[in-house]
Amino acid sequence: MNDLERIERIKAVLGERAAEITNPSPQRIFLTVPARTLVPALEQLKTELGYRHLSTISGVDLGDVFEILYHFGYDGGNLNIRTRIPKADPRLPSICAVIPGAVLYERELQDMFGIIVEAIPDGRRLVLPDDWPDGNYPLRKDWKHVRAAEKIPGGKS
Repeated sequence: MNDLERIERIKAVLGERAAEITNPSPQRIFLTVPARTLVPALEQLKTELGYRHLSTISGVDLGDVFEILYHFGYDGGNLNIRTRIPKADPRLPSICAVIPGAVLYERELQDMFGIIVEAIPDGRRLVLPDDWPDGNYPLRKDWKHVRAAEKIPGGKS
C-alpha cells in the first residue's frame, strides 16, 4: 500500500478525529489528533488498520503547549501521531488500555515534563531518582539546572 492509499484509509477510519494529516517524505505520515479523542483514535487505528507497534513516545516543550508524538512503525514506514496539551494544565489520557507497553514512555513523560498521565497503571518514577525534587522537570524549557558546589579534596577553599 502506498502513502496516499494509507492516508485515505486513515481518514476514512478516523473521520473528524483526524484533525490534520501530512506526508512530508515517503513512508512518513504525521497525523494530528485532539487529546480528548486520542484513546478512541488509537483504538481504531489498532483494531481497524493494524497499527500495533509503538516505537516510542516523545514530548516537545513548545512554550505554552506540549506536543506529544506517538511513533508507530509499519512495513518500513512511520505513522507519527501528534497531540497538543496546554502547559498550564498538562493532562493527557493514558493509552495503556490500547497499547500496554506505553506505560514506560508515559512514566518518562511524567518525570521529564511533568505531564499528568491520567489512569496510568503504574505512575512511579522511571528516569529520575526517588528523591528528585517535585516541580523540577529537566526537559521543560523553563527548567534551570543548579549545580552543587564542587569540592575537590586537597583543593583551594
